Formats: sequence, C-alpha cells, structure tokens
Amino acid sequence: MSDRSGRLFTLFGTQLATAGLVASMLATAPEASWPQAAPPPSLGLQSPAQQPLPPQPAPQQIEPPQAPRDENPGLINEIGKLFEKSKSLLPPLKSPSETIDDFNARTKDAGQSLSNMAKPSIMVSGRAACLVSSNGAPDCKAGADRLCQSKGYKEGKSLDTDAAEKCSPKVYLPGYKRQPGDCKNENYVTRALCQ
Repeated sequence: MSDRSGRLFTLFGTQLATAGLVASMLATAPEASWPQAAPPPSLGLQSPAQQPLPPQPAPQQIEPPQAPRDENPGLINEIGKLFEKSKSLLPPLKSPSETIDDFNARTKDAGQSLSNMAKPSIMVSGRAACLVSSNGAPDCKAGADRLCQSKGYKEGKSLDTDAAEKCSPKVYLPGYKRQPGDCKNENYVTRALCQ
C-alpha cells in the first residue's frame, strides 16, 4: 500500500511542478494571454477598479533578423538544378508530325541535289600534249579536253600528267656541243576525267 501512495505522490508532484511552470510563464507574459470579456456598461459611475487605465505604449517586440534561407545543398536539390539548366540547353522536342515533315523536306532537297549533279564521269587514258600558256607554264586543260574528245566525250579534267624533253636532231650528232635553246620540256596529259 505504501508503494502505491509513493507513486501517487510522485505523479502528483510532477503534475504540480508542471502547473507551476505554466502559471509562472503566464504571469511573466501578460500580453500573450487571452483577451478578457468587456465589463458590463454602467450608468456613469465607475468604481476605481473599473476606471479605464490610461493607454500605455505597446511593448516593442524585438525579433531577430531572419537570415536568408540557404538552399538545401542536398542531392535532390542538385538534381532539380540540373533539370532546370538542361531545359535551357537542349532544343525543344518536336512532335512526330513535325519530325516527319522535316525528314521529308530534307529528303526532297537531297533528291534535287542528286538530280542536279552532272552525268557520271569516266576516266580515260591516253596521251595529249598540253599547250604552253603565255607565262610559259603548261595549260593542261586544253590537253585534257582533246584527250576526252578523241574518246567521244565533250570535255575533261586532267588527272595525270607526264613531262618529256624534246630536242632537235643535231643534239644527237657526235661532237656537237649542246646549246641553251636546243631542247625544251613538253607536258602531256596521260589520264583525264571525261564528261
């Protein structure tokens, strides 16, 4: 029985301490209490206890300045930032019909460029002399054209050339001393691309 009464006193003591703590908190913060009901109106005479008190300035509450909220540096927040950035970096997705329209337009352009290409070119071999241009360099375009025309085509581009030295017959005589104008280089087109 004494054990039961001991537990009862401890429980009662704990509840009494809690009630005392709440009462002391309410006593120190009267502005945080609930408003009281207004007194009933009287005929003009008021007792000194009922006379209104002169208005007192409201106590200023000092609130600590709130620091700006830092962003949560966690993994989920970083992934969210990544998705936000990727929206501006990637081009917008097209609908399937827009994608097919773009594909059809590109296919049409490719078909037109293929049809605009010239007839297939054919490579021919032979030997046609290159003319000497006014500056002394060989002009092998005319030689390539002549080579292609000899094979039945209209014109050509030179692919391969060859050079040979052509000398007058007197250079080959025994005891003849070679002079500067006795020999000259001639260029030939040996392969051409014809159309």
